[in-house]
Amino acid sequence: MAPFAPPESPPPDSPLTRAFFEKREALVLFLAARTRCMATAEDLAQDLYLKVASLEPNAEVKAPTALLYRMATNLMVDQLRSSQRASRRNAEWRADLHGHGAGEPVALEPAADELVVSRERARLLAEAVGALPPQMGRAFRLHKLEGRSQAETARAMGVSVKMVEQHIQAAIRNLAQRLRS
Repeated sequence: MAPFAPPESPPPDSPLTRAFFEKREALVLFLAARTRCMATAEDLAQDLYLKVASLEPNAEVKAPTALLYRMATNLMVDQLRSSQRASRRNAEWRADLHGHGAGEPVALEPAADELVVSRERARLLAEAVGALPPQMGRAFRLHKLEGRSQAETARAMGVSVKMVEQHIQAAIRNLAQRLRS
């Protein structure tokens, strides 16, 4: 992923925006040290800029640098929580596919009629996944079918983790709607 480049036109003249551009490199290093991933740090810095740019330019900020670091920390915590929720959701999803007996995972064998129905549903699901838009389908396959983490999926696709989350959510909505029809 290419490093963030400032916009072509000059940024609005606000103390917070100026502080962001002055401290951007230090903010990325701060985030990289805590996330242990430069790509994640770059994504978070980009998210931070979007938040800063969306704020009222005339807002009074007494300590812009301190506010930037607080906002960066909050974004990092939000990203961590989102990642943990996704991991729990995926673990539950995988646990639903298997039963547990004596502490060991045991595949539950369906009845013959359930097997026919499940094969038909699998065929319909495969068709529905194949009909997804390319990026959305790729994100869904890498994350849900191949079991890659959202960060690994983002790296493989060359997009942010947030974009992967959006693709996966959209894919699930799309598939649910299509399979209900």
